[in-house]
Amino acid sequence: MKVHQTYDLLVLGGGSGGVAAARRAGALGARVGLCEERQVGGTCVHRGCIPKKLLVYASRFPGLLEMAGGHGWEVPPARLDFPRLQRAIHAELHRLEGVYLGMLERAGVDLHRGHARFLDDHTVEIEGVRLQGRKILIATGSRPFLPEIPAARVACVSDDLFERETLPGRILVVGSGYIGSEFASLLHALGCEVTLLFRSQRLLPGFDGDLRQDLTESMQARGIRVLAGTRLEGCRLEGETACLSLSDGSQLQVDLILFATGRVPNTLDLGLAEAGVQVNPTGGIVVDEFSCTNLPHVFAVGDVTQRVQLTPVAIAEARALVETLFRNNPTRVRHDLIPKAVFTTPPVASVGLSEEEARSQGRRVHIFRTRFRPMKFSLTSCRERFMMKLVVDAADDRVLGAHMFGDDSPEIIQALAVALEAGVTKAVMDRTMAVHPTSAEEFVLMSEPVAE
Repeated sequence: MKVHQTYDLLVLGGGSGGVAAARRAGALGARVGLCEERQVGGTCVHRGCIPKKLLVYASRFPGLLEMAGGHGWEVPPARLDFPRLQRAIHAELHRLEGVYLGMLERAGVDLHRGHARFLDDHTVEIEGVRLQGRKILIATGSRPFLPEIPAARVACVSDDLFERETLPGRILVVGSGYIGSEFASLLHALGCEVTLLFRSQRLLPGFDGDLRQDLTESMQARGIRVLAGTRLEGCRLEGETACLSLSDGSQLQVDLILFATGRVPNTLDLGLAEAGVQVNPTGGIVVDEFSCTNLPHVFAVGDVTQRVQLTPVAIAEARALVETLFRNNPTRVRHDLIPKAVFTTPPVASVGLSEEEARSQGRRVHIFRTRFRPMKFSLTSCRERFMMKLVVDAADDRVLGAHMFGDDSPEIIQALAVALEAGVTKAVMDRTMAVHPTSAEEFVLMSEPVAE
């Protein structure tokens, strides 16, 4: 079979990283082809960030309506029409895919629908058509890991929840990371009885310890049953009910089990062995600081590399790669100062080093921390407290990390990420005028360290 088309850049995967690279390279005049077997936009748009955030917004209304009474509003009983919400979300995702398709078309990118597989290091086959790339980018992303269990038909991953038309009455969420924390929070707010189970002692491994503690305690106070240091050891079905045995000796009955125990790279059946592309023991593609594989003309960005599994990182890596390949401007992506947000209720956000990371590096640090009940709760019965924290290098006064638990923390930390990127010191923050009355002002009003 002859080669149908040869491209300057052939991209495998139409998610955040693949689309970003294809658009930029096409706009620079490169001949670009993009292969995608599912919806263009990838996990973030269709099975991740966007539909998740829309569900989070929906889940916040019960709390807002409950608070309304304290501010003088009489609110009649509200009822969630979940199928209506899901239809609205899917309509929005369809609109967004149209936006992505339009951007690719305007950049002159050829879109090939189907599963692409390497035949050799320059050639892929997709739906019986052979395509070649002078340079090839693998941006196939990752997928949720679903373990095999006896009661498989009551087990699901986050992708599956976006397709459901009904909410489970009782759900077990397994996992302590972003996805487990977020879905436990939003499902509880939408009316589900939620049990959150994980092996570690606190939520969100890798985040600052104070954030982890405050989120765990907040979830418990809201009515989520949190089983830390616990494993799922047995599972059997009785009708439509999953009867579970836990490592602490207890039993649990639920209608659905959501596994949020990590994601695995989408490298199966890509023909990487035929191409000679090196992968690590867990299937992630091995790349250098310029996203180049062991082959000089094959590259990989985003989740498939298992560096940092976040949408903005995939986009940044893709843009850096195009700068390197098509603008003769070698560009690396820093992975050491990435802002992170977890959209629980309230949310968690962070940028820079945690206190634990800073101390493990042998740094002497000053810790500034405040916890307070925000003004928005002062007329209500809500006792939720927010937390803000700065990790400051004692040697040069530079702010090494900023962490927040509370409403609007992702928006606030985004602004602070700019400051940390610029090397802000605590003295500069002390000189910065506060915006009053706000929660954000607390970041520039913390005057005395609480620990060194």
